[in-house]
Amino acid sequence: MTSQTITAAASGTWKLGDMEINRIGFGAMRLTQTGEALTAGATPRDRGQAVSVLRRAVELGVNHIDTAAFYFSPLRSANELINRALAPYPDDLVIATKVGPGRDPSGEWLPHATPERLRGQVEENLRQLGRDHLDVVNLRIVGTGSIAERFGALAELRDAGLIRHLGISNVTPGHLAEAQSIAPVACVQNMYGIGVRPDQDEFVRACGEQGIAFVPFYAIAGAGRTAGTTGADDEEVLAVARAHGMSAAQVRLAWTLHRGPHVLAIPGTGDPDHLAANVAAGALRLSEDDLALLDSLHRRPR
Repeated sequence: MTSQTITAAASGTWKLGDMEINRIGFGAMRLTQTGEALTAGATPRDRGQAVSVLRRAVELGVNHIDTAAFYFSPLRSANELINRALAPYPDDLVIATKVGPGRDPSGEWLPHATPERLRGQVEENLRQLGRDHLDVVNLRIVGTGSIAERFGALAELRDAGLIRHLGISNVTPGHLAEAQSIAPVACVQNMYGIGVRPDQDEFVRACGEQGIAFVPFYAIAGAGRTAGTTGADDEEVLAVARAHGMSAAQVRLAWTLHRGPHVLAIPGTGDPDHLAANVAAGALRLSEDDLALLDSLHRRPR
């Protein structure tokens, strides 16, 4: 079986709130530009290529797309590309977005939104996506301070019917407890991967015990973050990749999925070949020996 014939269904499913999705999804951050994401002078990606990648993702069974209004480059907006490529949307497609950060029209970062400005960010996502409600809205956090006012503002928009489910991003267990005291939390998005934030291991487990999806970002890029992979990989990852005839990136994705049935993957790309490979990673079943080797690498002091 080739990667082109493997669909996202091979990764298994999880209920995000009351919405059942395949565990391999698609992240839209890299869709709008070539090269590093979220930079003011980014080179816009070819519109036709971006639209075709989105459509191909859905053809491959992807029914969970992660996006944000601040995912844009000159001439390209991730939300508007999603709207153009996929509207009218399939009934089973779940689109998750995030609010909190913002960028001005030139691409420069703005201060994080106050509770009063979060409604405007939600409405901006609604307008760009062409929807009357948002499936999932994640509150993106910077710092360790209280999120009660901001999460409470989103909870009010949920009660008003503009948002179906709420999540939080870049957070601590304390933030999760605070948010849950206000409204149900469907998912947590944090940076996580092999060798990336091993201190998150217990938090990942705790989310699973509470039935909350854990959605790691930069699971492939790691320290490369918005710039993507560094091009170098650890020998342990390469050894497992060789044994399975897969790429290092596919091994990294598979490892995150093995952390628990509640862990969802949202790898992003604007390349159709990379898309097919990412989806195919959901079918990779790692052995106990593979996992022991990769887990030891994950815990190794850096």
